[in-house]
Amino acid sequence: MSKTALLFAGQGAQVVGMGKDFAAAFPSSRAWFDRANTALGYDLSAICFDGPEAELTKTEHAQPGIFLVSWLALALLKERVPALSGAAAAGLSLGEFTALTAAGVMSFEDGLRVVRQRGRFMQEACDVTQGGMAAVIGLDEAPTREVCAEAGVSLANLNCPGQIVISGEANRIEQAVELAKAKGAKRAIPLVVAGAYHSPLMASAQPKLQAELASVTFSAPIMPVISNVTAQPHTDPDAIRARLVEQVTAPVRWEESMRYLVAQGFTRFIEFGPGTALSGFMKRITKEVQLFNVADLASLEATVKALS
Repeated sequence: MSKTALLFAGQGAQVVGMGKDFAAAFPSSRAWFDRANTALGYDLSAICFDGPEAELTKTEHAQPGIFLVSWLALALLKERVPALSGAAAAGLSLGEFTALTAAGVMSFEDGLRVVRQRGRFMQEACDVTQGGMAAVIGLDEAPTREVCAEAGVSLANLNCPGQIVISGEANRIEQAVELAKAKGAKRAIPLVVAGAYHSPLMASAQPKLQAELASVTFSAPIMPVISNVTAQPHTDPDAIRARLVEQVTAPVRWEESMRYLVAQGFTRFIEFGPGTALSGFMKRITKEVQLFNVADLASLEATVKALS
């Protein structure tokens, strides 16, 4: 019997039009969009469906938008394949909140509101710092850590073999890019982002997020959810809150998280939400698992067909 892990997209996956074909095809999807709009007090669905891109890309809209479309993708797959049962969940950065909500830790409305506030707090941190990020391709972790130490920047995302994202002050990122190339990176590419996510430059967002999380009722997860900070399953609600606050400045240990699940016998991974970045990472981590994704109507139908 194959064990199935549910994976949830992170920020950067947003695309104008996401969720629109779900809402057109399924009344249940339209109802979720209406619930989301009511919970947030503004029309998130209009921004997801029609943009403009500059509005959707704002962290405070991108985070709840991706959360919502990922949640919808899971709800629709469960509707179409009632026997589907996830035995664990994980999400990339923002996606960790979606995974925890899918595991019953927070209500849908609370999860949505928290990620919207998280987006706002992170944007505020970006606005008062001069931060940047870069993707380092084709360089191992040890030499990338050396680059970070020399340039005074941080590891932000350990995504998969040969792809690490670094984060820090914009001028130091420029220096790190040149150092990475000198150490043998195939490529080192500055990313178009609002700031230095998963670095100490985000620290001002932490007490605000901590206060927000303190106001939300948390339950114990009904299935294991892998923490970005520890690459191990979350434990009790208080520890979950603490890890989610840490996550704002800590590196996302994604490759390690996926290797943990593979070692636990997981052989089927389903990615929910816009894009296929997580499936792409998994192909670099191992070829020994089945990969599916639900991002839109076409991928939903393909996954339903494969699982039925």
